[in-house]
Amino acid sequence: MSNNLQQLYGNIDIYLFDQLLKGRYAHCHRVLDVGCGHGRNLVYFLKNGFEVYGIDPNSTAINTTSSLSAMLAPDNSLENFQICTAEDMPFEKDYFDLVISSAVLHFAKDEIQFRNMLTAMWAVIRPGGYFFSRLASDIGIEHLVQPLGNSRYLLPDGSERFLVNESILINYSAELNGYLHEPIKTTNVQNLRCMTTWCLQKA
Repeated sequence: MSNNLQQLYGNIDIYLFDQLLKGRYAHCHRVLDVGCGHGRNLVYFLKNGFEVYGIDPNSTAINTTSSLSAMLAPDNSLENFQICTAEDMPFEKDYFDLVISSAVLHFAKDEIQFRNMLTAMWAVIRPGGYFFSRLASDIGIEHLVQPLGNSRYLLPDGSERFLVNESILINYSAELNGYLHEPIKTTNVQNLRCMTTWCLQKA
């Protein structure tokens, strides 16, 4: 059974898997993974007839994901995979049914870049479309992180991240004119780091 799940979904983010199990994205067609890496979150979409796109600033990552697409979905255009940043995507406004941003936004160097990344991703989602994001937060470990300036913090695991909290995510949700289709959920990894799932639908 576990081998079958691996073949169907790949090494997918468990919280994205949760949304798929709930049928949240069943009526989506065009999907973009921002910071797609090696395509770990795209296996299901490629195998099930979605029009799949991915961007990443790393050329090796894009080459790997393009090869994955060619193998799993030969009809999916390889031009859909581009080397670029979240702030500088070559896509039209209101183009995608679903935008995935898994472990990307917490690499922002400051609030300005965070906002630019987020608003660029939001702009390419069509009305009624979905935004799935996983990003680092200080929720539950507020007293364990050390501020470095510009909303960046040193975490107990030794990494440096741009961190959000629940208030920031609620405020951005309202500003973007989106609503939470799932409660904000945070996973605390032994007080070393926290990852928060932020799921919005565009009004």
